[in-house]
Amino acid sequence: MNSDIKAKEQKRMDDVVSKIKIAQKKHHKEIASAKKDSQAIKKDFSNNLRIKTESYSGMFETAMTVRQQQQLLQERENNWKLAARRLDILAKLEKKPYFARIDLKEKGESKKESIYIGLGSFSDRPDNFLIYDWRAPISSVYYDGGIGEVSYETPDGTQNVDVKLKRQFLVEDATIQTVFDTDEAVGDQMLLDVLDDSSDTKMKSIVTTIQKEQNQIIRETKAQLLFVQGAAGSGKTSAVLQRIAYLLYRFRGNLTSSQVILFSPNQLFNDYVDQVLPDLGEQNMIQMTYYQYAQRRLPKLKVETLQQRFERSKTPEGKKVQELKDSLQFFNATTTYGNFLEKKGMRFKDIRFRGEVFFDKDHIEKIYYSFNENYHLRNRLEATRERLLKQLGRRVDKTAKEEWVEKAVQESSPEELAQLYGNHARDFEDGDAELRFLTRRYVTAQYRQIQRDIQRNRFLNINAQYIHFLRSIPDLLDMKQAGIAEEQWKKEIGRVVTAVKEKKMLMEDVSPYLYLYDLITGKRGELEIRHVFIDEIQDYTPYQLACLKTSFPRARFTVLGDLNQAIFTKKESYTLLEEMSKLFPKDGIKVVQLTKSYRSTKQITEFTKQVLLSGASVESFERKGDLPELQVFSDEKRMIEKVVAQLQHNDEDKKTTAIIGKTLAQCQKLTAELQARGIKITLIKTENQRLATGNIIVPAFLAKGLEFDAVIMWDANERNYHDEDERQLVYTICSRAMHRLNIVALNELSHLFERVSTDSYKLIED
Repeated sequence: MNSDIKAKEQKRMDDVVSKIKIAQKKHHKEIASAKKDSQAIKKDFSNNLRIKTESYSGMFETAMTVRQQQQLLQERENNWKLAARRLDILAKLEKKPYFARIDLKEKGESKKESIYIGLGSFSDRPDNFLIYDWRAPISSVYYDGGIGEVSYETPDGTQNVDVKLKRQFLVEDATIQTVFDTDEAVGDQMLLDVLDDSSDTKMKSIVTTIQKEQNQIIRETKAQLLFVQGAAGSGKTSAVLQRIAYLLYRFRGNLTSSQVILFSPNQLFNDYVDQVLPDLGEQNMIQMTYYQYAQRRLPKLKVETLQQRFERSKTPEGKKVQELKDSLQFFNATTTYGNFLEKKGMRFKDIRFRGEVFFDKDHIEKIYYSFNENYHLRNRLEATRERLLKQLGRRVDKTAKEEWVEKAVQESSPEELAQLYGNHARDFEDGDAELRFLTRRYVTAQYRQIQRDIQRNRFLNINAQYIHFLRSIPDLLDMKQAGIAEEQWKKEIGRVVTAVKEKKMLMEDVSPYLYLYDLITGKRGELEIRHVFIDEIQDYTPYQLACLKTSFPRARFTVLGDLNQAIFTKKESYTLLEEMSKLFPKDGIKVVQLTKSYRSTKQITEFTKQVLLSGASVESFERKGDLPELQVFSDEKRMIEKVVAQLQHNDEDKKTTAIIGKTLAQCQKLTAELQARGIKITLIKTENQRLATGNIIVPAFLAKGLEFDAVIMWDANERNYHDEDERQLVYTICSRAMHRLNIVALNELSHLFERVSTDSYKLIED
């Protein structure tokens, strides 16, 4: 690139940085002034506040004064927050003001305009933008088109422009390292420079290298369901996080980060991605795993964890039962069962008081089914609660007249009496009226627990109801078609009964249990959530997805995953998309496929995709590296020595290594062996850990979504990886590697590698 161009561009960047510094000083002053104002308002608050409670107008005046002071304070604090947020963006722009420039001519204009694109927008005076935010409509031209005629979407409709120049910058500390012009959306050179970086314990933003197909995902605003199928390392998770940042920018004022929820594969992954949005100047959305979501709603039950689910062994019959419980058919059966409960079949519990039955379950059932056909489950429950509370009120009146109550009141201490009076004025007509008031208050206090039990629906017996639902399944579904014998289903019900008594629940029971409870109680879902993002969609069941759809009825859904990595559900892509499309209107579904893998070198991508039966759809990016290495050992000691040597070799090349084992037990054993040899390594044994810096050992079920400079797949032998449906797991493990992949095995390599051509790897003899 011409050095004159670089010098000119650097001069402009220096000018912009000096203006950014002026803006920073201004914002610092604004913050100091807002702080000072807030303190003055707080200090002045007591002087301005005249408490007048002797008349209604006086009370109103006091309330108004308080309200005015609060508004003033809030206004100052909002200014303060806004200035602080802006300062944060300016600090980032000071180091890297922008990464691209496009020159374009609008239709009918004679003069061309230069647009510089960065992490945030910056203008030195109104409407004079020195930097455009990467999310601005005009910036789309940079990501989507080449040179020449390009159209882009704005809130006012489609605009057409003629792009004359597309320039990219690599910048460090406000100094331009490289400048290159390209006719591509994002030039390969820029992408290579970014991809050659080392992995980190935190995911980075990809705004400088967004590809055309990723930009499509980021800026999509019309779809009810956006389904993103992406190969491992195709940047789907990064694109979706930028999508959240884009939506928060595009709908600023109508959408906040608290109205966006992201379901992640595990807690560890949550920690890995939690800096992407703050780096883009946005607050983080709500993040949780499906397990956390379920456990939060079922605090009294122990939900099966990720590890337990991954390591649970299943018989062929058990697999069929699980398949049925995970299906959309089972979800529809739950809905049908809910409708049936409007006529009969509800299970209730006695409401007790001091060990005695106060309202028995038969009595509650009579009330529940005494309402006519127009009453649905939600109204029935509300009407039953009201009737029980009325009956409780009558019981209070009756009990208050009993002698033991009068005696208890008369023997109360002054403190207890003061509590019974509460804020009530003591101006009774006579002693009898006062005693009547106190006895009623006394009984009401005694019965408060009953009142709470009624208000909180504690007379429902959800455990018995779920078991009754499972017993009704042969009447609701064709069990023969599901391939489940009557005896097998009875055995399954017995297992669930035992588990519920032990306060435990398997993942395939959690969703039907929650959905049934929501049907009975008429829960309307979380109405304020507007966008739901689900990562690693291939590990969700159709039942879970239908459940989430009803739990977030007003939300648009963005789901993403790699159907080659279904390590829990073993789901085929077309069936999953087919089942999901039943939940959304046909014209509201958009599917985007990302086939190019950017994470790994060409050699690693070519190797990993051959493990799959359908790996042809994965394209590798032209980034050169070493061939993956495979080595089979006849004894474990030699295999551990190889791992030690490989770790040292990777350390010398400044590559962070993750050793990925199949189970936690295998990882724990290897950690002990390595630490005994003085190797510094961290075992990630639970999803609640943070990703440690340096070399780590991680079980396969926690490696989802993460990436590492180098990966050592531990003991990839036939005993560990023998089932055909473990192909996806092997692919997931190998595709975590960015620059280097080593596979070691004891005695015999898994047959799942047989399909890989011998020129795609280096076989090292032991």
